[in-house]
Amino acid sequence: MLKTLRYQYLSILWAIFVVIICEIPSSDISPDSITFFEGFDKLAHTGFFFVLTVLLFHGKIKEQGSYNYRIITILKILLITLFLGVLIEALQHFVFTYRSAEWWDLFADLTGVGMGIFSYIFLHRNHLNEK
Repeated sequence: MLKTLRYQYLSILWAIFVVIICEIPSSDISPDSITFFEGFDKLAHTGFFFVLTVLLFHGKIKEQGSYNYRIITILKILLITLFLGVLIEALQHFVFTYRSAEWWDLFADLTGVGMGIFSYIFLHRNHLNEK
């Protein structure tokens, strides 16, 4: 357990950052001088969770010392990120009521996770073909 946490410190720090940034009031994020386009929130969720997924895979690669992967690793990462996405939306709905909880945010989170998993598998297969 501690070995895993040692290699996952970047993903843990990123997850904490994501929770904090998703829970602060949107008026604190976007001052009047900066104009964001409609749907920026969904793009941000997608990007946050893409980076989180990549960091989780990076930690796993460092932990095991190879690019070998098992489907169980992908499922664990999917469950961890799904839990975090649901937690963020639940906090927005029940605790930080000045933020709106939306199913589309969770969909954007999972889109970012899917992009991260696809990237990992795609790059993993290329790495194995080079050997």
